[in-house]
Amino acid sequence: MKKKYQALLTLLLATVLLVAGCSGGSDSSTSGESGQGSEGGGDNTTLTIAQSADLTTMDPQNSLSTTGDRVFRNMFSRLFYRDSNMEIQPELVDTYENIDDVTWNFKLKDGVTFHNGDPLTAEDVKFSLERVMTDDTLKEFTYFQQFTEVNVIDDLTVEIKTDGPMPTILPLLAKSGSDVLPKKYFEEVGLEEFQKNPIGSGPYKYVEWKRDDRVVLEAYDDYFGDAPKWKKVIVRAIPESSTRVGELMTGGVDLATDVPPNEWDRVNSEEGVSLINGDTTRVMLIMLRHTDGYVTSDPKVREAIDLAIDDQAIVDSVLKGTAVPVRSRVPEGVIGANPDLYNTYVYDVEKAKKLLAEAGYENGFELTFTAPKGRYPLDGEVAQLIASMLGEVGIKVNLELLESSAFLDKYNSNSNEEMIMIGLADGLLDASYSLVHYTKERAAGQTDYYNEEVEELYKAANQNLNAEERIQQYQKITAIVAEERPHIFLFQQGANYGVGDNVKFAPRLDEVINFDDITLKK
Repeated sequence: MKKKYQALLTLLLATVLLVAGCSGGSDSSTSGESGQGSEGGGDNTTLTIAQSADLTTMDPQNSLSTTGDRVFRNMFSRLFYRDSNMEIQPELVDTYENIDDVTWNFKLKDGVTFHNGDPLTAEDVKFSLERVMTDDTLKEFTYFQQFTEVNVIDDLTVEIKTDGPMPTILPLLAKSGSDVLPKKYFEEVGLEEFQKNPIGSGPYKYVEWKRDDRVVLEAYDDYFGDAPKWKKVIVRAIPESSTRVGELMTGGVDLATDVPPNEWDRVNSEEGVSLINGDTTRVMLIMLRHTDGYVTSDPKVREAIDLAIDDQAIVDSVLKGTAVPVRSRVPEGVIGANPDLYNTYVYDVEKAKKLLAEAGYENGFELTFTAPKGRYPLDGEVAQLIASMLGEVGIKVNLELLESSAFLDKYNSNSNEEMIMIGLADGLLDASYSLVHYTKERAAGQTDYYNEEVEELYKAANQNLNAEERIQQYQKITAIVAEERPHIFLFQQGANYGVGDNVKFAPRLDEVINFDDITLKK
């Protein structure tokens, strides 16, 4: 790392380590209620997980967050699911058939029931899919626009029609947003009451949600699949990483997500807990407004900002080498990834200054940079270092660091100013999921980016059954986006979990946690 940033980095990490050393626990500590302790009954039947942020909703079609999907994946069922190798497998589906280019038939398993005892039928599938494909207020709406009709053939058979060939239909029916809701119950109580007592058909049913604290679930004895392995599961929201790790070390939780590098020595030196690393599809990036009237609408300014950020220095110093610099929203491990944009970055301070001068900002300018604090590992420290780097080329940064809930409010309302930093994963493991951000409809109000060629390539690729051609189309989009910069890409993140030695756990590429994949060690 360059010497000019070393003092700032030392100060940032010293502050983090001081907090870690002083935070051995939490006022909301429930040490003893996990599989390690006795409050859960002393019979190792309760699993407790701590993650860095709480859910924002109990509506699985309006979430689009990993923290939410970890709960919903265990409460609700979908037509398909991904196994631990990321292969698509039938979940609610017994058999299925691709009738023609635009028509698919799915036969459901018989005997599946919701948590209130009602049978799950084709009517529930139709209701759920039609809701997400027609309600444009739902965050998952964008991903279901290729569906044109959902028809009930009989109680256990549903037909789905698309607007053309759709190579991603099965992955889409396995991702968040495809959760099957109980039509009768939902229509009887309405959305507000449903969120107070959500009902699914997954292995675990809802007990309670204490906002900004925890979600409690219990086993559903009539689950159609293998019997749930835990009687009770508690998913706690602990934004402060040192407190989250402290709870792991004192037995308050069995598994802690998002353990930042500055906590690794603490975990590794403690008996009874281990650090487990894995890969993710999550890319940390900065969104820039192309909107008229914003300084970032100038392509020279956007390029200068990109050139001013030393991604490798951030990865090496703050993240201890646990991430990889990238120049694409489509990460390695996802269909359509561009290898030329992986493990690469642009950094040239002198060229950045020259571009700013050419754009009329030889004396610099001022902008607002919004970033989360505590939502992702060391995100606040990364943002502060970026602000310092931009300062080196004459950009005065007003850094707005927000706790997770406040940050999401700002992000979801598109109320940020010039720049906002966020980590985005690919829930479909297909470039179509990530690249939708660069379509006119999806970018409206957020970056306001528009490129006619990108629009045409995206639409063509989404209906292209020739896998090789489709990948080339997506790779061309990523190359265009890398130069036009609606997003400035920083790095592809790794996953770091703290795990009690009493349980077995293996991380997944999609960061989903299936509770029954976590088992007690014998």
